[in-house]
Amino acid sequence: MQGFIVHINRVKDEDLIVTILSEHKLKTTYRFYGARHSTINLGYLIDFETQISMRSNLAQLRNVIHLAQSWNIDRDRFYFWQNFVKLFYDHLKDVDSIDKFYFDLLMTSAKKWHKQNPKRVSVEAFLELLQFEGRLHSLDRCFLCEDKIKDENIALARAFLPAHMECIHNKGLDARKLKQLFSTKKTLFLDDEETEYLYMVMNEGF
Repeated sequence: MQGFIVHINRVKDEDLIVTILSEHKLKTTYRFYGARHSTINLGYLIDFETQISMRSNLAQLRNVIHLAQSWNIDRDRFYFWQNFVKLFYDHLKDVDSIDKFYFDLLMTSAKKWHKQNPKRVSVEAFLELLQFEGRLHSLDRCFLCEDKIKDENIALARAFLPAHMECIHNKGLDARKLKQLFSTKKTLFLDDEETEYLYMVMNEGF
């Protein structure tokens, strides 16, 4: 079985609770310290097995093989990847069975990570997720005051909710560019400063 490690929590005696996003589940497993283990880290794609353990209510994580990506050794790219997968854990941690979409989205993003700007890949994937969940809102109306947005610039709040700049006291982006972004889910026509703005909003969470 394959999955992405989206959360690691250290417990007593250096044991680990490891949460893995697989194709259809978010699996929380226990890894005992002291046995011979391969190295694991947040964000790794792994092949693994689980086994019911007498020492824990959680299944034991066993026979882990790291399916390394070429960019795993690039510290900056891997740092951005870890931030990205943390968002998935925070979003899905209270869910047991999940749609294969989430695993596929991470897999597709991982394949792009070494060739494209990680922030752009993250923002595009974030938009795809919001679209899949039916939470990619129209940009015509402010989510706070509920009035129409007639401004040339639109501000975005958490989960890319549209707002008047004065309503959330934040700067905005060109309305035409945002509408094109929401339609195409592509950042090619945005400059780095605009992409940075979207990336910072994305990190506020789903």
